[in-house]
Amino acid sequence: MFSIYILTYNEEIDIAACIESALLSDDVIVVDSCSSDRTVEIASRYPVRVVQHEFESHGRQRTWMLQEIPTKHEWVYILEADERMTQELFQECSQAILSQNYIGYYVAERVMFLGQWIRRSTQYPRYQMRLFRKDKVWFTDYGHTEREVCDGPTGFLKQTYPHYTCSKGLSRWLDKHNRYSTDEAYETLHQLERGNVKWIDLFFGRSEVEKRRALKDLSLRLPFRPLLRFIYMYFILGGFLDGQAGFAWCTLQAFYEYLILLKVWEIEHMPSPKLEATQIADLGKSNVDSVGVKPSS
Repeated sequence: MFSIYILTYNEEIDIAACIESALLSDDVIVVDSCSSDRTVEIASRYPVRVVQHEFESHGRQRTWMLQEIPTKHEWVYILEADERMTQELFQECSQAILSQNYIGYYVAERVMFLGQWIRRSTQYPRYQMRLFRKDKVWFTDYGHTEREVCDGPTGFLKQTYPHYTCSKGLSRWLDKHNRYSTDEAYETLHQLERGNVKWIDLFFGRSEVEKRRALKDLSLRLPFRPLLRFIYMYFILGGFLDGQAGFAWCTLQAFYEYLILLKVWEIEHMPSPKLEATQIADLGKSNVDSVGVKPSS
């Protein structure tokens, strides 16, 4: 058996179905980032533990819960509220933790969008570190999300989990990616200044995870990123075979890429209102010092 963490913030739409899928485990912990809706109320109806902790970042939230929240079992699985545990995946996880060869396992997501599985244009299989020994894995921040640090060898599971990326509606999706694009803009600038492309991983990476991360670092340096992303997803990966939902998905991802670029430009060329106000105050102080009178209001 293994414990399951469920990460939540204002998830009243998804939390019940997520918990019900996770109750295959005898130890489920909902880690809530101080939701303002009915998430905690709904979660409290189930035989689970609910712990609240104010959100700082994705990496810090995960590392905090691993260090501070005790679990019944040595192995843990991380679910987000718009994801589901399946019977098949649970059974494979239960078998995997019996092995002494690995300290953690990557699991691929199935992106569900507009009522269907977007298989091709989502780079399927895209793996995430989800099942692991809680004393052997921690997380750091990267852009709007996180990256795992593993103290030991890792493996891959065959079963996948459904990820309902738009279960709360397109408006919520757009709001969320508006926030994400700000974090990605700062990460883009950081990588361009201090990062590099791992060419060996790009062509000869040991796993899909290493190759995908190297491709991400390369993409930050390419011109016409939004257009190139659409072409790559829709034509090269075969998103056109995903029908209308595939076209919508690729278009939204290209728009998201463009939004990141716009925010990169904004950070570089437009001072924030707070900074501008500080500069004006400094200018006023300078005038006082030079002429000996207070500036007019």
